[in-house]
Amino acid sequence: MSPVVEAWATYRTTSAADWPARRLLRAKGGTRVSVVLPARNEEATVGAIVSTIREHLMDRVALVDELIVVDSRSTDRTAQVARAAGAEVVSQDAMTRGLPRLSGKGDALWAGLAAAEGDVVAFIDADLREFRPHFVSGLLGPLLTDPSVDFVKGFYHRPLVGAATVEQDGGGRVTELMARPLLNLFWPELAGFVQPLAGEYAGRRDVLAQVPFVSGYGVETAMMIDLLDLVGLDAMAQVDLGERKHRHQDTAALGRMSAQIMLTAWSRLQRRGWATPGLAPEALLTQFRRGGSDTLPNLDREIVVSDVSIEERPPLAELRHRVPRRRVAAA
Repeated sequence: MSPVVEAWATYRTTSAADWPARRLLRAKGGTRVSVVLPARNEEATVGAIVSTIREHLMDRVALVDELIVVDSRSTDRTAQVARAAGAEVVSQDAMTRGLPRLSGKGDALWAGLAAAEGDVVAFIDADLREFRPHFVSGLLGPLLTDPSVDFVKGFYHRPLVGAATVEQDGGGRVTELMARPLLNLFWPELAGFVQPLAGEYAGRRDVLAQVPFVSGYGVETAMMIDLLDLVGLDAMAQVDLGERKHRHQDTAALGRMSAQIMLTAWSRLQRRGWATPGLAPEALLTQFRRGGSDTLPNLDREIVVSDVSIEERPPLAELRHRVPRRRVAAA
């Protein structure tokens, strides 16, 4: 790590415990705060998260002004559960009506930013278990107390729970195997971020509206790189949120996630002139799965081909005139 990045990590890293909600309420002044949860089939967890935010950060302490759940084409009761718990629910498709149809988390985040009215917007994943309000207040701390901070990334311990063991920091497999090596190699200024792929982060709305949102799992990678170019490292910070518990995906799914991150990095390298301009990398990922009805002779495996291509929703600031008024998701 370079001396500059080491100094940044010391200066711009805090803990959620440094930012109690009542202290932030005094610092908030007239700033409006929105919290956005992108959610696809998260009926098991989204209600508890919404209830916790509403009780602790809206009713007890009026730190959060707006709580939005973006229903990302759920086929379960995510929307109903979130609404019953006290969130305003908007439809990803309603917020992007009239624009090209995109899929994935990044587009749900873009829709949430379009729906939000706060000066500061915090994004929280909807699959967290044992959620605590400091996941929100910690992210808001640097933004509400320091006008030179434009973006805050969360980090935490991520235990990987196995059949018989718990690996305390085993949950960040894609970070360690894909994202961190890529960023250290090509964007070393970002090497001080403990978890560049963390799903909990917050920023000033006018800044977030100036960057594109990648449609798939590359959204966090693209956002980090684009914000680095837009506002510089010193306007970015990170906060220790403690421990994060959520469901884990299997290795094949992590492979598809890694492929999208690689394609995202390639697109940014092209923009810098560091990769062959105009050359489109292959976006089909071949994987092998044991068993199945289509097992090939001599392989004892089934070939599975996935489209891992990425698309981008342009910056909200460029499309604001085409975004509809907020619409509540259908029941």
